[in-house]
Amino acid sequence: MNNELINEYFPNENNREVDLRTYSPLTLAFIGDAVFSLIIRDIVVRQGNRPPEKLHKLTSKYVCAGAQARIGKTLLDMDVLSDDERDVYRRGRNANPNHKAKNATEDDYLEATALEALCGWLYLRGENERLLELVSKGMGQTHFA
Repeated sequence: MNNELINEYFPNENNREVDLRTYSPLTLAFIGDAVFSLIIRDIVVRQGNRPPEKLHKLTSKYVCAGAQARIGKTLLDMDVLSDDERDVYRRGRNANPNHKAKNATEDDYLEATALEALCGWLYLRGENERLLELVSKGMGQTHFA
């Protein structure tokens, strides 16, 4: 993609690199939510062509606070996160989102935010292989209803 076009539409203070440590965990979770959702949608679509309502139902099984919390906790239990990844996860878990989850417990919502923050951080660092590896490991070891 043409960097000049990107810079025109998305200017970044003199186009300097941004230190991701300065990003709030909720900002990381904001982008991480979209990235996680896209990964799951990609997995579901690659399983075969289906009507949109079936795609939505399959995707919703994984893109919800409860499922994301289970995936995040599984990654912690497996002890596969680096120290930096664990720190980002912890920051996401301790973030104060200023609103309550509609269909999840507060604990699940905070754990989901932690996973989303980690996904956002890895994505913004360009560590897409590591991101996919962790999502795959977490999903592979997590049981879903």
